[in-house]
Order: sequence, then structure tokens, then C-alpha cells
Amino acid sequence: MTMENQRENIRLACDRLAPIGQQHELIISHGNGPQIGLLALAEAAYGQVPASPLDVLGAETQGMIGYLIEQELGNRLPFERPLASLLTMIEVDPDDPAFTDPSKPIGPLYSKSEADTLAAERGWAFKPDGASMRRVVPSPVPQRIFERRPIRWLLERGCVVICAGGGGIPTAYRPGRELVGVEAVIDKDRASALLARDIDADILIMATDAPAVLIGFGTPRQRAIVEADPEVLLAEYETEFAAGSMLPKVIAACDFAKETGQPAVIGALADIDAMLAGTAGTRVAASVTGVTFTHSDA
Repeated sequence: MTMENQRENIRLACDRLAPIGQQHELIISHGNGPQIGLLALAEAAYGQVPASPLDVLGAETQGMIGYLIEQELGNRLPFERPLASLLTMIEVDPDDPAFTDPSKPIGPLYSKSEADTLAAERGWAFKPDGASMRRVVPSPVPQRIFERRPIRWLLERGCVVICAGGGGIPTAYRPGRELVGVEAVIDKDRASALLARDIDADILIMATDAPAVLIGFGTPRQRAIVEADPEVLLAEYETEFAAGSMLPKVIAACDFAKETGQPAVIGALADIDAMLAGTAGTRVAASVTGVTFTHSDA
């Protein structure tokens, strides 16, 4: 979580993104789970004032991460190519069931005893993450992106847009149409799929650490999915995917593919150019029949 380490990771990402940005219209979204968790810890440690709510912390992380991406990507693209980081508010339903079942992991890993202490002191909720525990917060389904028109406007003028970071700033309407922030963190993959749909994207790429979507992960039956029909993928294999990591990506890919008819691809950041070309990762598309596998040692 050092700034040096975060910048180095962003440099690696921008090495892969810059060639895409030179040839295509490019919109970049990003996660913020570790960063918003760290900010929440810092806020809680300063007891002289009440801690800032998660929507405010989400806005802070959008600014910080967007700045780093914009700077590092700008160092790799021609000077005349404009870039913009846009604070992005996303509407959620205040009656979403997610508010009664927190599921979005944020912040660092804790031991069971550390988590129990923090839960008692601060009222935080925790769930297992491997052999450790991690704080979880509500993750409502994104409904509407308020900055959709400015994003389109920037794209039409050749700008690389960094937006919807961390799943967007969660907001909702009170009675009387008063827009307010919400104590939640929206899933970045669901928000990215909504954004891609809204701006009529030709393809949605979710770049991660894994080379593809895997079933039987870590077992002798492990296989990578090459391509899949979105209906079949969710109907037959949803239980194969971890709720806090791959499942949101699979759901987002399936939603985008079903609603738009365009492909969504999940795979490794290092393979992003090949994913765009259709030769790497897991491709989810309505035009695919069934699910195709290959054996994987990843």
C-alpha cells in the first residue's frame, strides 16, 4: 500500500494501455478496495472528528488513482492526446438488499482476533478471505451513471477518459429528489459494465491477474474457459466462482454481452492487446454456443 508500489503497478498497467489508447477510443475504470480501506482506517484513527462516509472516501480515491493513471499514461501517449479523470457519481437503490448483507471486501487482511476487536470497537462487518478476515461493506447494484453525457462528450473529442473509479461514488435520492451520498462501495465490474453499455462500447475488457476465467481453481480438474455463451455460463457454472473476486466479473461480462450483443473479455493485464484481438482470455458473447474449455496450469 505504499505510494511507490501503487505507482509502479500503475506504470505496468499503463505500459499495456498506452498502445491501445494510440489506436482506439479508450475508457479506463479501476478498483479502489485497498485504497478506500486504508483511508477508512486513517479516518477511524483520528478520533477528534467523525470519520468521513464511504462515498466521500470513494471520491478521494477516484481523484488519487485517476491522477496517477493520467500522469503515467500521459508519459506514454503523444502530448497532443488529451486525458481526463472524471469524478463519477452512480445512483443506487436505497432499498437494495445489499444494505442488509454487506459483501464488498475493502482494506487489508486481519486475523480472526483482530477482526473481532475491530467489529466490537467500530461496528464493522467482516467475512473470511482465504485464511484471514476482511472488512465488508454493502455493494448495491449500480442503476445510473450521472456523468454519462460528459463522458460521451470527452470521447467525441478524442479524449482518453478515466472514470467510474472504484465502482463510482454511490449516491441515492431522498424524498424530494435530493441527491445524497450512500455508505457503500459499488462493485467496479458491475459499474464498468453499465458504463460500457451506456456509451455503446464495442468491447468490455476486464484486466486482472488471472489469464482467464477458471473452473476447478487449484484442483486437478482446473480448466480455463476460452469462450462462453452468457446464459450457459451463469446457469451451469456460477457456483464455481468466488463471490469476492471472479464472480462479479463473470456477472458483469454476461450482463454486458446479453444486453448489447457485444463481447466482454476477462483475462490478464499482460494479455490486454491479445484480448482485444480475440486470442487470449475468456470471451463472453451472445454469438457463442455453449462453453469451450482448455486445460490450464495457471
